[in-house]
Amino acid sequence: MKRFFTTLLFILALGNIAYAQPLPWQIDFQEAASPLMRELHHFHNFLLIISTAIVLFVIFLICYVIFRFNAKSNPIPAKFTHNIAIEVIWTVIPIIVLVVIAIPSFRLLKMAEHTPPADMTIKVVGSQWFWSYSYPDHGNFEFDSYMIQDADLKPGQLRLLEVDNRIVVPEGATIKFLITASDVLHSFSVPAFGIKIDAVPGKINETWVKVEKKGVFYGQCSELCGVKHGFMPIAVEVVSKEAFDAWINSAKVKFASNSQIRLAHNGTK
Repeated sequence: MKRFFTTLLFILALGNIAYAQPLPWQIDFQEAASPLMRELHHFHNFLLIISTAIVLFVIFLICYVIFRFNAKSNPIPAKFTHNIAIEVIWTVIPIIVLVVIAIPSFRLLKMAEHTPPADMTIKVVGSQWFWSYSYPDHGNFEFDSYMIQDADLKPGQLRLLEVDNRIVVPEGATIKFLITASDVLHSFSVPAFGIKIDAVPGKINETWVKVEKKGVFYGQCSELCGVKHGFMPIAVEVVSKEAFDAWINSAKVKFASNSQIRLAHNGTK
């Protein structure tokens, strides 16, 4: 009980930034930070209503059969073996339910798969066991992102989720991610954005996000990629347009050596 109230106070204290990170003992989705994740929330709740109705109906039928057709209440069993009306009903109703589910499902699938005109592109490369990011629209600089070890964590940083170099994007911009891998299968997943897509060696997958809120959003590799699979987190920091422009200017200088080293390395292959 004490832990419950501590968690509740923690959630209330976070206020408007609660969406930016997972919470202790959280069992529901993280708060949506993109239009896609918001639609996923609605679709999940819609399916939950349908599933609950089906379960309650089946429970009612089971209870009805138990009490109506037990040996004591029904000593003389019925002789019929078919009922055309009932057979038509239990065939047609599931078809209707599936159609009702399919319509918003296809709409959501189209929304996830069709990337709108993007404001910027970020290339993501998964490796054992870190992520590499490059910004081709802003000078094509690139950098690696490693998980911060427990001994190096600062107060307020999240264990197994914080990294040394975050992805930084501007608030309200449509971001296109081009995702691949350098060695084995990885998976780029950020729950608050509603994105999860495999990073496949030799193939480029694509997804998009439009982040509507400032904050830091965390994800992890969601594909079994080796012994350190659980130690390659993703951290995306969403900032204002002005702060993003300032970060771009400093990042070009900070990561210039990384880009030059990789260009030279690729040229010697």
